[in-house]
Amino acid sequence: MTTLLINGTQHQIDAEDDMPLLWAIRDLAGLSGTKYGCGMGLCGACSIMLDGKLTFSCTLPVSAAQGKAITTIEGLATDKGLHPVQQAWVEQDVPQCGYCQSGQIIAAAALLKQNPHPSDEEIRAKMSNLCRCGTYQQIFAAIKRAAEIQGAQS
Repeated sequence: MTTLLINGTQHQIDAEDDMPLLWAIRDLAGLSGTKYGCGMGLCGACSIMLDGKLTFSCTLPVSAAQGKAITTIEGLATDKGLHPVQQAWVEQDVPQCGYCQSGQIIAAAALLKQNPHPSDEEIRAKMSNLCRCGTYQQIFAAIKRAAEIQGAQS
Protein backbone atom coordinates (compact mmCIF):
# COMPACT_ATOMS: atom_id res chain seq x y z
CA MET A 1 0.00 0.00 0.00
CA THR A 2 1.07 3.49 -0.84
CA THR A 3 -0.21 6.66 0.76
CA LEU A 4 -0.74 9.69 -1.45
CA LEU A 5 -1.79 13.11 -0.17
CA ILE A 6 -4.21 14.38 -2.80
CA ASN A 7 -6.04 17.68 -2.27
CA GLY A 8 -5.36 17.51 1.46
CA THR A 9 -6.74 14.00 1.90
CA GLN A 10 -4.65 10.88 2.38
CA HIS A 11 -5.48 8.08 -0.05
CA GLN A 12 -4.31 4.52 0.56
CA ILE A 13 -3.75 2.95 -2.85
CA ASP A 14 -2.48 -0.40 -4.03
CA ALA A 15 -0.15 0.49 -6.92
CA GLU A 16 3.22 -0.54 -8.28
CA ASP A 17 5.89 2.11 -7.66
CA ASP A 18 6.34 2.66 -11.39
CA MET A 19 2.63 3.18 -12.18
CA PRO A 20 2.12 6.62 -13.73
CA LEU A 21 0.69 8.93 -11.09
CA LEU A 22 -2.13 9.88 -13.46
CA TRP A 23 -3.63 6.39 -13.25
CA ALA A 24 -3.34 6.32 -9.45
CA ILE A 25 -5.17 9.65 -9.25
CA ARG A 26 -7.88 8.72 -11.76
CA ASP A 27 -8.41 4.99 -11.29
CA LEU A 28 -7.39 4.34 -7.69
CA ALA A 29 -8.25 7.62 -5.94
CA GLY A 30 -11.30 8.19 -8.16
CA LEU A 31 -10.50 11.77 -9.14
CA SER A 32 -11.22 11.90 -12.86
CA GLY A 33 -10.71 15.63 -13.47
CA THR A 34 -7.08 15.13 -14.48
CA LYS A 35 -7.05 13.96 -18.09
CA TYR A 36 -4.95 11.64 -20.20
CA GLY A 37 -3.63 13.33 -23.33
CA CYS A 38 -0.42 12.26 -25.01
CA GLY A 39 1.03 10.00 -22.32
CA MET A 40 4.48 11.49 -22.95
CA GLY A 41 4.40 14.68 -20.87
CA LEU A 42 4.03 16.91 -23.89
CA CYS A 43 0.44 18.21 -24.03
CA GLY A 44 -0.26 19.05 -20.37
CA ALA A 45 -3.74 17.51 -20.13
CA CYS A 46 -2.51 15.53 -17.12
CA SER A 47 -1.17 18.59 -15.26
CA ILE A 48 -1.21 18.60 -11.48
CA MET A 49 0.71 20.50 -8.83
CA LEU A 50 3.22 18.53 -6.81
CA ASP A 51 4.25 20.53 -3.75
CA GLY A 52 2.90 23.56 -5.59
CA LYS A 53 4.89 23.05 -8.79
CA LEU A 54 3.42 22.21 -12.17
CA THR A 55 3.95 18.53 -12.95
CA PHE A 56 2.81 16.20 -15.73
CA SER A 57 1.31 13.18 -13.97
CA CYS A 58 1.33 10.86 -17.00
CA THR A 59 5.10 10.40 -16.86
CA LEU A 60 5.69 10.68 -13.11
CA PRO A 61 5.79 7.38 -11.21
CA VAL A 62 3.72 6.98 -8.07
CA SER A 63 6.90 6.49 -6.05
CA ALA A 64 8.02 10.05 -6.88
CA ALA A 65 4.85 11.52 -5.38
CA GLN A 66 4.97 9.80 -1.99
CA GLY A 67 5.28 12.29 0.86
CA LYS A 68 4.40 15.22 -1.39
CA ALA A 69 1.23 17.30 -1.66
CA ILE A 70 -0.68 16.61 -4.88
CA THR A 71 -3.21 19.18 -6.08
CA THR A 72 -5.63 18.28 -8.85
CA ILE A 73 -8.40 20.31 -10.44
CA GLU A 74 -10.75 18.96 -7.78
CA GLY A 75 -8.56 20.52 -5.09
CA LEU A 76 -8.53 24.13 -6.29
CA ALA A 77 -11.95 25.32 -5.12
CA THR A 78 -12.54 25.72 -1.40
CA ASP A 79 -15.55 26.19 0.84
CA LYS A 80 -15.18 29.91 0.12
CA GLY A 81 -15.74 29.40 -3.59
CA LEU A 82 -13.92 28.91 -6.85
CA HIS A 83 -10.18 29.43 -7.14
CA PRO A 84 -9.47 32.80 -8.85
CA VAL A 85 -8.32 30.95 -11.98
CA GLN A 86 -11.56 28.95 -12.11
CA GLN A 87 -13.58 32.14 -11.58
CA ALA A 88 -11.68 33.89 -14.38
CA TRP A 89 -12.17 30.85 -16.67
CA VAL A 90 -15.93 31.17 -16.20
CA GLU A 91 -15.92 34.95 -16.67
CA GLN A 92 -13.84 34.72 -19.87
CA ASP A 93 -15.87 31.76 -21.19
CA VAL A 94 -12.64 29.92 -21.99
CA PRO A 95 -13.57 26.27 -22.63
CA GLN A 96 -14.70 24.98 -25.98
CA CYS A 97 -14.45 21.18 -25.99
CA GLY A 98 -13.09 21.39 -22.46
CA TYR A 99 -10.79 18.37 -22.57
CA CYS A 100 -7.54 20.23 -21.85
CA GLN A 101 -9.08 22.78 -19.51
CA SER A 102 -8.35 21.08 -16.18
CA GLY A 103 -4.68 20.92 -17.14
CA GLN A 104 -4.73 24.51 -18.38
CA ILE A 105 -6.33 25.71 -15.14
CA ILE A 106 -3.80 23.84 -13.01
CA ALA A 107 -0.94 25.28 -15.10
CA ALA A 108 -2.35 28.80 -14.69
CA ALA A 109 -2.81 28.31 -10.93
CA ALA A 110 0.78 27.07 -10.63
CA LEU A 111 2.02 30.07 -12.61
CA LEU A 112 0.12 32.54 -10.42
CA LYS A 113 1.29 30.74 -7.27
CA GLN A 114 4.91 31.34 -8.28
CA ASN A 115 4.33 34.74 -9.88
CA PRO A 116 1.13 36.57 -8.84
CA HIS A 117 1.62 39.29 -11.48
CA PRO A 118 3.14 37.69 -14.58
CA SER A 119 3.97 39.78 -17.60
CA ASP A 120 2.57 38.90 -21.01
CA GLU A 121 5.91 37.34 -21.94
CA GLU A 122 6.01 35.26 -18.74
CA ILE A 123 2.50 33.94 -19.41
CA ARG A 124 3.45 32.97 -22.97
CA ALA A 125 6.65 31.31 -21.74
CA LYS A 126 5.07 29.31 -18.90
CA MET A 127 1.78 28.23 -20.46
CA SER A 128 2.95 25.39 -22.68
CA ASN A 129 -0.17 23.19 -22.44
CA LEU A 130 -1.76 22.37 -25.77
CA CYS A 131 -5.40 23.12 -26.69
CA ARG A 132 -6.73 21.52 -29.84
CA CYS A 133 -9.57 24.08 -29.97
CA GLY A 134 -7.11 26.99 -29.98
CA THR A 135 -8.53 28.89 -27.00
CA TYR A 136 -5.17 30.48 -26.28
CA GLN A 137 -6.43 34.08 -26.43
CA GLN A 138 -9.20 33.31 -23.93
CA ILE A 139 -6.71 31.45 -21.71
CA PHE A 140 -4.34 34.43 -21.82
CA ALA A 141 -7.18 36.84 -20.92
CA ALA A 142 -8.35 34.55 -18.12
CA ILE A 143 -4.89 34.42 -16.57
CA LYS A 144 -4.70 38.21 -16.57
CA ARG A 145 -8.18 38.36 -14.98
CA ALA A 146 -7.26 35.68 -12.42
CA ALA A 147 -4.25 37.77 -11.39
CA GLU A 148 -6.62 40.72 -10.83
CA ILE A 149 -9.06 38.60 -8.80
CA GLN A 150 -6.24 37.08 -6.77
CA GLY A 151 -4.77 40.53 -6.09
CA ALA A 152 -8.13 41.87 -4.94
CA GLN A 153 -8.58 38.93 -2.55
CA SER A 154 -5.19 39.36 -0.85
